[in-house]
Amino acid sequence: MGYKLHLDVIDGDIPVSALLTSASVHDSQAAIPLAQMTAQRLTSLYDLMDCAYDAPTIRQFSRNLGHVPLIEPHPQRAAPVLLDPAQRLRFRERTASERVNSRLKDHYGGRTVRVRGALKVMAHLMFGVLVVSALALWARLC
Repeated sequence: MGYKLHLDVIDGDIPVSALLTSASVHDSQAAIPLAQMTAQRLTSLYDLMDCAYDAPTIRQFSRNLGHVPLIEPHPQRAAPVLLDPAQRLRFRERTASERVNSRLKDHYGGRTVRVRGALKVMAHLMFGVLVVSALALWARLC
């Protein structure tokens, strides 16, 4: 029951793509459509994802877009793809996604959505994403 908002965030904590799914959808199932949306909007070099996205199809799709997939190895994978020191340093930037999600939930209504229907939920959440984006852009200018 409910919905889940998936965000693609670039450096500077700026959300660039959003996808609303049913709460029962696993995060990895939203990775490819979200990456396609972002690739149409801007050029990026890396895809930084946590271990929930550690799947060969996601890695290959990222490479097909011309990106370097930096995906945290899943602890249960038999032969994990380990990140070299430079990749681990770049992977730390993934916390931008966590910061944006946290701000959205704690300060801009993402935790207490009191409307019904996917369109209304998406509109409610996108107002919060708009504020987060505007504040991130303003911080970059100042």
